[in-house]
Amino acid sequence: MDRRSSPGAAVPSVPSSSRAAGRRRAADRVEPAHARADFHEPRRPDCPWCGSQRVSPRPPAPSGARRLRAGLTVAHLAQGGPGDVPLDACGDCGHVFQNPRLTAEGLARHLHGRAEGRVARPLERRLTALRHRSAARALLPFPEPEGWLDVGTGEGHFPAAAQEFFPYTSFDGVDTDRRVVRAYAAGRVEEAHVGRLTDPHIAARLRARYDVVSMLHHLERTPDPRAELLAALTVLRPGGHLLLELTGPRGSWWTAPADPADLHLPHPANVEAELHAEGCTILTAPRRARPSGRYRVLARRN
Repeated sequence: MDRRSSPGAAVPSVPSSSRAAGRRRAADRVEPAHARADFHEPRRPDCPWCGSQRVSPRPPAPSGARRLRAGLTVAHLAQGGPGDVPLDACGDCGHVFQNPRLTAEGLARHLHGRAEGRVARPLERRLTALRHRSAARALLPFPEPEGWLDVGTGEGHFPAAAQEFFPYTSFDGVDTDRRVVRAYAAGRVEEAHVGRLTDPHIAARLRARYDVVSMLHHLERTPDPRAELLAALTVLRPGGHLLLELTGPRGSWWTAPADPADLHLPHPANVEAELHAEGCTILTAPRRARPSGRYRVLARRN
């Protein structure tokens, strides 16, 4: 049965644009959200992962690394993209985080402005498609899932790629951005949920419902990545799989200035330890970080 037509698959309507919203978007393109002091929270004195007080500013990226992507950086700065983002590092657990970080409104403005004002280059689209296919293939050794939730799905390009490998799986999406509604309209997801997985009404509705939950570069952009990780486990059925892709602490330091959207750069050892503490089995341990600093974790909820 097509769940898209069922009463439980209701999707919030998208409000019509207004002149005020248009002026706000135009202002954001001129003045990136991360450059505006009123979109930053107060600086915090402790580590958001472990609570340690041993935090200190992380040094800026080496000049050579900055030159590697100088052209890309200039282009993204015009749209509120990568720039000089203040990062602190924890001396105890190694967690790296934006400090002071963007407020929820600042992050939403930044992500919306970048999504609306930026056209992906053909090479970038191909690389993203290859990365999506590689992530989906990580689940091929296991039985085809009945239900799969993609968290931070955007317009649903990852579920569309995964559908090629799992044609009988029902894919749903959740995102704070209303692009997930477009993913639903395009048929890339069967249910669209606007909000965070930690929102009580979403968590209660989706509890123990999915065989697979995927988070591709989503935890970095959440205010509380540990809470989001625990929420992902609550919507998994026993024996279900959690697929994570993240940028670690090394990533933005070696290859380019940090992305303002990345509020956190979680350390692989911390992610593994958290999953172990929740009774999960790590099936694919984080490999040595690639030059981009990205790594993948596949875990099973016991």
